[in-house]
Amino acid sequence: MNNDTSPGFLSPELARQLNALGLIAIGVVLLVAFYDQLVGGELPCPLCILQRAGFVGVGVGLALNLKFGPRPSHYALAILSAMAGGAVAARQVLLHIVPGTGTFGAAFLGMHFYSWALLLFIVIIAGCALLLLFDRQFAPAARVHTLSGLVLFAFALIALLALGNGVSTVLECAGGLCPDDPVSYQLLEGAAPAPAP
Repeated sequence: MNNDTSPGFLSPELARQLNALGLIAIGVVLLVAFYDQLVGGELPCPLCILQRAGFVGVGVGLALNLKFGPRPSHYALAILSAMAGGAVAARQVLLHIVPGTGTFGAAFLGMHFYSWALLLFIVIIAGCALLLLFDRQFAPAARVHTLSGLVLFAFALIALLALGNGVSTVLECAGGLCPDDPVSYQLLEGAAPAPAP
């Protein structure tokens, strides 16, 4: 006899697929940022780097759901990472919201990356909160530990991009403070780290 009275819409397998798609979406966001950095030549500012870290944190929460099965604590990690990244993105939006104060980077589909990041972090928070409403996904039998197909691709993508962000940040900041308006990879040029303000 099944005493589960939670909404039946979100089965454990559907929750797993949604988490895998979410992880791939985070990977696409980071890929676009890397494309802009490597092909467009726009190095990320310190606030941009923190926003990327927020996306990686969201990815870790979703990856934990895929490896160990959906748990509220994993969604909480994703939500907290999105809140931190969203706060940084909101700060950057507010820095450039007044006309004539300038912007950072080129616009993408009419908005700057930091505006897109704020919007995406809000969507992530709402999406994770919505997924938390469906208790059926948290059943002990739903704990799946295999990595294959879409899940394995999502894991590999986010792991590679997290590593790439780390390497890129070290190259850009040379182990010190990152410049507010970066123009080169300091470590590759042998430049000294930026002095403390």
